[in-house]
Amino acid sequence: MEELLARVTTRTGLDAATAQTAIGHILAFLQKEGPATEVGQLLAALPGSESLIAESNAGESGGGGLMGMLGGMMGGGGVMALGQKLMAAGVPMGQMQPLGQELFAFGREKVGEDAMGPIIGSIPGLNQFV
Repeated sequence: MEELLARVTTRTGLDAATAQTAIGHILAFLQKEGPATEVGQLLAALPGSESLIAESNAGESGGGGLMGMLGGMMGGGGVMALGQKLMAAGVPMGQMQPLGQELFAFGREKVGEDAMGPIIGSIPGLNQFV
């Protein structure tokens, strides 16, 4: 995880805490939206990923209020909702694509295209960030 964090901060200019939060949000999103087998392979190759996901999910369950609940009930979500979480965490719009590119390049290095391809292909709109 340290190597990924260093690469993301170097590429995006984000501070380490913001980058770590953003990575947690992205991994939580992939775990929720992506194919379980391939996402499981990715998470297994990223030590510390489960704790980042837990932190992201803990922040989500404590917040959002009525509007978050309504959005969830109405099917709001997907890549747009992830983008909103990243912006709320301090990731500027212009850094989302470099963040995604670095995270997915790192994933490809760790688990290969056989795992990353199905993850990217199964989530509508994700390909614009990788």
